[in-house]
Amino acid sequence: MPLPAELAARARDVLAGRVEPVPARDAATVVILRDGAGGPEVYLLRRKSTMAFAAGAYVFPGGSVDERDADQAIAWAGPSPAEWGAVFKASERLARALVCAAVRETFEESGVLLAGPGPGSVVADTTGDDWEADRLALIDRSLAFADFLARRGLVLRSDLLKPWAHWITPEIERKRFDTRFFAAVLPDGQRTRDVGGEADQVVWQRPAEAVELARQGEIFLMPPTHRTLTELAACGSVGDVLAAPREIVRIMPRAVEVEGEMRLVVAP
Repeated sequence: MPLPAELAARARDVLAGRVEPVPARDAATVVILRDGAGGPEVYLLRRKSTMAFAAGAYVFPGGSVDERDADQAIAWAGPSPAEWGAVFKASERLARALVCAAVRETFEESGVLLAGPGPGSVVADTTGDDWEADRLALIDRSLAFADFLARRGLVLRSDLLKPWAHWITPEIERKRFDTRFFAAVLPDGQRTRDVGGEADQVVWQRPAEAVELARQGEIFLMPPTHRTLTELAACGSVGDVLAAPREIVRIMPRAVEVEGEMRLVVAP
């Protein structure tokens, strides 16, 4: 992937040691899935063109870890933080925060909540003014996720998440994220909704169609999103996605110079 001139110049500075890479912030993103007439569909948001990072890109719901996401008071059902840590090669504290961030950000950016009154149930409906008030309070950080769940008598359902991938933003970028990818099925009774915020458009799309639109230049996909959609396109149903074996390998694209042109190389 050729780099634009400004980023190519920064890449040369980073590679030469003239510029120090910025630290990558821990983050989580969730591929929300549903079965469609022609196979699985995924929920995508188009980031506003004014955003400082990935402007105009179609992405999955997600965002940075909040320090309160590691709160041990968060009610929990499903695989433990220690088990998630083993999957993602992370500490138990970080694993807890990543899973909580995945569930919290999914609710903030789509209205979908992977939580329920007990370990075998899921909230059936998250629409209504009271839910919207809580969602906005989570976004502006005036409400902690642990308090949100406790007040509603809910437990986080970590068993509804499937680990999918681990991507780190290249060292040449000015904003960087260390992101764990999850997959989850849209719970029965719930529905996504356009909640605005960082996105100006949302869509349910078959993975192969999204990849083709990107090839035609109709939409912009970042490498992690493109790779994930390509992998999902090989699955005939949501069940196939959930059954797909995954080995979580850290991937960080890197800049290389090829015949005088700076390019981004994506490889594990």
